Amino acid sequence: MEQREEVEIFTDGACRGNPGPGGWCAVLRHGSSEKILAGGETRTTNNRMELTAPLQALLALKRPCGVRVVSDSRYVVDGMTQWVKGWIRRGWRRAGNKRVENVDLWKALVEAAADHDVQWIWVRGHAGHPENERCDRIANEEIDKLPGGGPAS
Repeated sequence: MEQREEVEIFTDGACRGNPGPGGWCAVLRHGSSEKILAGGETRTTNNRMELTAPLQALLALKRPCGVRVVSDSRYVVDGMTQWVKGWIRRGWRRAGNKRVENVDLWKALVEAAADHDVQWIWVRGHAGHPENERCDRIANEEIDKLPGGGPAS
């Protein structure tokens, strides 16, 4: 049996206002190779940007891999490790029969992760984790590029 390639993905999302202009960043690392993906939206939410970063990173993988996704978003990590199976079982409903927010991105993320062996790892944001700080900086630079994004105050 062939061993899967191992990829590390570091992600972050940012938003100025909620909703407001937002940015996301994912750094993919395979051995000594690295690729940065980033983008932004003029009117979005922080949670949508946090979901978009790992989604775009997983979509960029060309074949099934062993993947470590490192995120400072409990929303993403807990969603993928604890909540999503129940949501699917309940037809994308949360407790109290409330609809799951951002269901379009959750469905896409579940599908993008399906071919990979993904480990979801939470790190505390703004706590000196080098890759998380880098992703945060790049996500904010993406916001700066947007009309009305302007530099962070």
